[in-house]
Amino acid sequence: MPVVARHLMIHGRVQGVWYRAWTVDTAHRLGLVGWVRNRADGSVEAVVEGEEAAVGQFQALAHDGPIAAKVARIDATDIAATPFTTFEKRPTV
Repeated sequence: MPVVARHLMIHGRVQGVWYRAWTVDTAHRLGLVGWVRNRADGSVEAVVEGEEAAVGQFQALAHDGPIAAKVARIDATDIAATPFTTFEKRPTV
């Protein structure tokens, strides 16, 4: 299966609701690699990479996120794959 990578900007009530922890758990469960971090503007940014079906499933699940989140929209852009080895939580920028 081909590997795809997608950059996601997740907007709404997504900070202070365990969204990053949910993202890490969900990415691990789906066999994805990449990273997630909070942004100073209140959004969450992520890069997810893996099999196309798993990336699509992750993106669909990200519209709900953890129970306390209220996702308004996700801006998604396909990007070149990078050789990540795990999925990690990064510091806020």
